[in-house]
Amino acid sequence: VQLQASGGGLVQAGDSLNLSCQVSGRTFSSYAMGWFRQAPGKEREFVSSISSVGIRTNYADSVKGRFTISRDNAKNTVYLQMNSLKPEDTAVYYCVSGRSGFLQTSSRAYDYWGQGTQVTVSS
Repeated sequence: VQLQASGGGLVQAGDSLNLSCQVSGRTFSSYAMGWFRQAPGKEREFVSSISSVGIRTNYADSVKGRFTISRDNAKNTVYLQMNSLKPEDTAVYYCVSGRSGFLQTSSRAYDYWGQGTQVTVSS
């Protein structure tokens, strides 16, 4: 199973980025997907997840109202639209594939992780 994330970059506060993650090697539509992030010197934290068929989503309080997760099961791809970015959003963002189709916020609920994509927001 491979997860290939892309879309990170260097932006200014208030800008937007759209991360994408393409999955291969498993039946994409059977599993929940999510995003985690880790900033330098900080623990890895949950950002958002989406159920296998895309009906249910959840978000960390810190990104609620600014980030939107979505998926296209025909393209085996999950997205994270990030708007109104803040310097505190700076981190490496990891795409993850779940052990089931249900929403989960724990990292233990995800068995495959992408390589990470760097997002840097300058003030």
